[in-house]
Amino acid sequence: MHPLATTPHPDDLGPARVWPGVTDPARLLTAIADWLAGYGNTTTRLTYCGQALGLPTGLHDVTRWADLPDAPPGWSAAVARYATVVHRPTARRGTAPPPAPPGRLRHLHWFRWCASHDLDPRAARATHVKSWLGDLVAAGAATSTCDKMLGAVRALYDHLVADDLADANPAALNRKRLGLTGRPGATATITLADAEVAALYHFAGRLPRQRELDKLRARAVVALFTAGIRVSELCDLDRADLHRNRGHRALRVHGKGAKDRIVYLAAPVATAIDDYLRARDTHTTPTPALRGRAAASTPLLLNRAGRRCTRQAIWELLRRIARAIDPDEKGLAATLHPHALRHYYVTTAIQEGAAFTDVATDVGHASVDTTRHTYNSAAPDPARSSSSLVAHRVFGTE
Repeated sequence: MHPLATTPHPDDLGPARVWPGVTDPARLLTAIADWLAGYGNTTTRLTYCGQALGLPTGLHDVTRWADLPDAPPGWSAAVARYATVVHRPTARRGTAPPPAPPGRLRHLHWFRWCASHDLDPRAARATHVKSWLGDLVAAGAATSTCDKMLGAVRALYDHLVADDLADANPAALNRKRLGLTGRPGATATITLADAEVAALYHFAGRLPRQRELDKLRARAVVALFTAGIRVSELCDLDRADLHRNRGHRALRVHGKGAKDRIVYLAAPVATAIDDYLRARDTHTTPTPALRGRAAASTPLLLNRAGRRCTRQAIWELLRRIARAIDPDEKGLAATLHPHALRHYYVTTAIQEGAAFTDVATDVGHASVDTTRHTYNSAAPDPARSSSSLVAHRVFGTE
């Protein structure tokens, strides 16, 4: 029996493959950990792992997953990385694979379903996802349960596609056509207010216990996000990508599907980048890996160690800035995600009168339909709501 498939007790399995059907389990698990790290809420991470994907979440289960007899190179390190992200340290090691969390649908959590079909999740197609959903329905899963599980799987594949670990998102299905939701699908991505984005930029330059260079880098990061750039694209930028085009400052952004695009920079964004680069050139000694390389060929953003910034580091930086604004983590800090800033770019540009086709070009959407869906599913402008008018009639106040 497969170790990720249903079983009464994991100890009955004996030696088994680390991950049935997966050709490079260490790489896949590391990518999953990187994706989970983007969610600041620990409960969200654990819910996605335990109730949708079928990955272990308990300390005892995770530690037993770290060192199977046939574990490939890098597996223990990948499990350790995963354990850190879900806040479950790998204190002990064992030989038995972990069980899924208890529940009658445990064998139908996505990765366990794939394992039972000897399917590498990275090779999954829409037909597999539809078959999986059919099995969930046949097992008596509620419509809301199917909807939530599909949402988690879809979010994961968005990351895997961006990481070039999957060719396409097999879970990018029309939920309404599948009968999973009968209500209009407002996106779960928050729509930031102008004041919130301005606050992020303001506090980025005032982070406590940070060097001046770190503050300038933080401001450059927030400024770049206001240009509609994906976090993966931001990390991949080189200094050579900063140039002038048609008389304007611009970046050559390396987008999804190996498609480059030109992103023009507003004057404040260009200034934030220039301020950071000027300070970096003055106060930073190149690392051995960068020494001897032309300045233009170095990464646009460097961490304290002089290496290219990672997505995880950028996410952590944004959370740190948000916590400076919202120390109790009940507002912005609890909901902010890098994609929210990209979402802000799309909705704000269209509200200001930009054409859908122009915005799609700016942010690198393959289809203008994606841009239109992003805008149409966003929360409406509160100024267009009649709630205050009704409240005035009822309560005598706005």
